[in-house]
Formats: sequence, structure tokens, C-alpha cells
Amino acid sequence: MAKIKLTVAVETLRLAEPFRISGYVFESQDVVVATLDDGKYVGRGEGGGIYYLGDTAPEMTAAIASVRTEIEAGADREVLQKLLRPCGGRNALDCAFWDLEAKRAGTPVWKLAGMPASKPLRTTFTIGADDPGMMASKAISFGGARSIKLKLTGDLALDSERVKAVRAARPDVWIAVDANQGYARANLEALVQVLTDAKVSLLEQPLARGREADLDGYKSAIPIAADESALSLADVAGLVGRFDVVNIKLDKCGGLTEGLAMAREARRLGLDVMVGNMVGTSLAMAPAFVLGQLCDVVDLDGPIFLARDRSPGVVYAAGLVSCGDDVWGSPLAVAA
Repeated sequence: MAKIKLTVAVETLRLAEPFRISGYVFESQDVVVATLDDGKYVGRGEGGGIYYLGDTAPEMTAAIASVRTEIEAGADREVLQKLLRPCGGRNALDCAFWDLEAKRAGTPVWKLAGMPASKPLRTTFTIGADDPGMMASKAISFGGARSIKLKLTGDLALDSERVKAVRAARPDVWIAVDANQGYARANLEALVQVLTDAKVSLLEQPLARGREADLDGYKSAIPIAADESALSLADVAGLVGRFDVVNIKLDKCGGLTEGLAMAREARRLGLDVMVGNMVGTSLAMAPAFVLGQLCDVVDLDGPIFLARDRSPGVVYAAGLVSCGDDVWGSPLAVAA
């Protein structure tokens, strides 16, 4: 195993404007960038952590520090899966390893992963929870979007008005809503009826993590996706019969390696697959874009909320996200 130099940097990403979800408002986000240098090639990965798990920048840097000796002695990506539990720190390292492997092999990550060449993906554009009129205006401003996702807060009356306002403003788009654990089983039927009437196509994480059994026997009129209830591969089997879709985020599962495994296991179990993102730059979106090639629903709009993204970066056009070989995960990728 070749020796590697590991460096870690914490960067603060500023959002262009505050972004509200159920129980939380984002104004900035600290991310960790891991760099692996073998003396000839350099690989990079970005981790944003999971705020509701307390997986913040200090925890991510501590996790990476705990395996520095093994990494610099030559541990590889497969060994990393055993050294660290799923977390944002492992995500940064795992993606850095993929990037390094692509450069060493002279071939892009998608090919290393045994996948066909990546193609542009239809992505959702997310609207934070706000006044219904403001959300409708934001939906109109996403003129090229073909898919829109709305953040809800758990207030049924207000959420109903939000959904109705956006549907009236954009009768042409596919709509999903994300409740971010804001609802209880007692008012789930009422929420689903509102969503059905508004022709909403997906309901993400209505109930709190730990309350998955409350969905036993419930037959929803629209598909329900697990987000907080699906942190890693270990959670996937327990979703069957309760959820229809698994939302995979690399910060939750600890990197592209486990993300790919989750997607394939979900498919085997008859579940649909979604890829999502936390607040992050194009360096975080690029590996998720590879995973997105296996997914039914793609939600990779993180950089559009930032005051400034990396360059080169992913590109949004006509409702699609695309990622060039110069961003990450190929011999052509450059540091920025």
C-alpha cells in the first residue's frame, strides 16, 4: 500500500439567503475538504455532515484525525469502510479516495464503479418553507425547472396553503414535498389528501426517525420516501413495507462506496431510489451525481443556494444538472 499525505480543511459556505425547513434555518454551512496526495496524484472529497445528528465540522475533523495514521500508512477505500462509521468525515475521505483512484487509473469514477457513461439528470429545485405567496413566487422564478420540492414545517393548515399556492403557480411541474419529520401519524391522512388533491408526486419523511413502525399497514395514495429514516445500508431492509423510496445522501451513509451499495440493495428489495444532498458545493454534488445515474428521483440542487460555488462546477440548465469531467472523479478534474 502506497503512503499518502492527508490534509484537512474546514470551509464556511455562505448561503445567498436563509433557507428554512422544519425546525431549522440554514444561513451558512461549514464543510470539511479532505485531500489525499500520493506524491503524483491528488484526490479530494467534501463532507457537510448531518446537522440533526450533531455531525458538525469539529466531529468530522475529529473522525478523520482518528484514522490519519492508517490512511497515511496506506489504507485504501475498502479499509476505510471498516475504520470509520458512516459520517460526513468518512464521506469526505471516501470521495477523495474515489477521485485519487480515478486519476491513478486514468479513467473516470463512473467506469471504476462499473456504470455506463454519466448523462445529465433531471433534478428537483428546492423551495424553503416560507409564506405561501413567497414560495409561489420562488417557484415561478425557477422557470426552467421540471421538478420542484417544497419544504414543509408540520403546520397542516399553513403547509396546505403552501402546496396549493405553488401548484397554482406551476401547474406544469412534478412536485415533491419534504416534511423533515414534522408530522405525526394522527394527521398523516389529512396531509396526504391535500397532497393528492394538488397532484404532488412524492412525500418525503413525514414522521420522526424512530417512528417508522407507525407506517405499518398504512397505504398511502402517493409514494413516501425515507430520508432521516434511512441513514445507511443497515437501515434499508427495515424500510420495506413502510416506505416506497430510499433517499440516499452521501453525508448520511459515509460516501459513494456505501451509497452505491444502498442503491443496489434498495433495488433488490423492490424500493425506488432517490439521491439527495446537504448544503454543499459542486465538489460534494459530483460524486452524488454518479450515484444519481442509478436513481429514480434526483435532488442535487445544493450549489444554487450558495453565495459562491467552486469553479469548475456542476451546471444547471433546462431543469437538468450535469457534471463535466473537470469537476471531480476523472483524470481531467482539477483542484479549486
